[in-house]
Parts: sequence; C-alpha cells; structure tokens
Amino acid sequence: MNILDSILGAQGGGATRQLGQQFGLSEDQVSTALATLVPALAAGFNRNMSSSQGLDGLVAALSGGQHQRYVDDASALGRPDTTADGDGILGHIFGSKDVSRQVAARAASQTGLSEGVLKSMLPIVAAMMMGSLSQQLRQPGGRMQSGVATTDGLFGMLAPMLDSNRDGSMVDDVIGMLSRFGNR
Repeated sequence: MNILDSILGAQGGGATRQLGQQFGLSEDQVSTALATLVPALAAGFNRNMSSSQGLDGLVAALSGGQHQRYVDDASALGRPDTTADGDGILGHIFGSKDVSRQVAARAASQTGLSEGVLKSMLPIVAAMMMGSLSQQLRQPGGRMQSGVATTDGLFGMLAPMLDSNRDGSMVDDVIGMLSRFGNR
C-alpha cells in the first residue's frame, strides 16, 4: 500500500474526517489536499534518505518514536504537540520553513484551497506520514527487522508517490519537485 492510500484509509477514513473538521474542509477537499501535499513530502523524505545521516535519523525515529499514534488515534491530530512534532519532521525533511511555505503555496495553486489552511495542515500531514510509515513497517510482512526499519521498505512506501506522471521513472518527477521547492 502506498503512503497516500494508507493516510486516506487511516481509521476507516476517521483521520480524513478529523482533518476536515479541524480545518473546515469537506472530505473531498481534504483528499485533494493530501493528494497534493503527500507527494511533495515523499520527495522530501526521499531526498533526506539519500544521505546516510538522513536515513539513519529517519530509521531511528521510526524505530523508537511513537509516531503511529497519528494514524491510530484521529483525535491526536488536533493536539498542539502533533503540530510541534510535524514542524520538527518538516525541518528534517525540508531543512527550511521557506521550503514548507513554497510547498503550501504550490499546493494552494494546484487545489484552489487556502494557502494558510494548507500551511497549517502541512505539519499534521508530515506527522501522519511518519505514523503511516511506522504502522506499515511494524505490520506482519512489513519491513521492520529486529526493530529496525529497512531502506527498501521505506523506499517502497514512498516510491509510488514520486512517479507522479506514471512513466515508470521517478527520476524526472523527483528532480522536478525538488527544483520547484528549491535547495535547503
């Protein structure tokens, strides 16, 4: 299952409903926002995983963190500590608040949703991605070995989001995403 499907299906759609209530959006609008934000975040995760330090940090966070609560308990999405944790995640994967702002601005232009809403939603979506990655890695048949996430498992969950034009190669898509969001 790719990461977007996992997030959309969290709690039988309860997480999507919670985000809608929290931000005053319909479920369709939340789905549209997620479909736009998740690939950008996946590109950031992928870029971060390309360095050994970034990969080690992600693996350690997934192995030792409590991120799964963000997909197990929809009410956790409205808590201030979720936003704070999500801001920390964004700092790791994008390296700058400017990149996060650019992601929100681009998503707003693609979806017609308010840039302010998307900017506020972005840290929560980042926390949900970590929760979904953690959840999928810990399932039977997941890619957690001896309590440690494997690189192929992480990449396998993010890769479908990175081939946005479905041409079988994500290289052009990742380069395009990263060039639009600037360098760290």
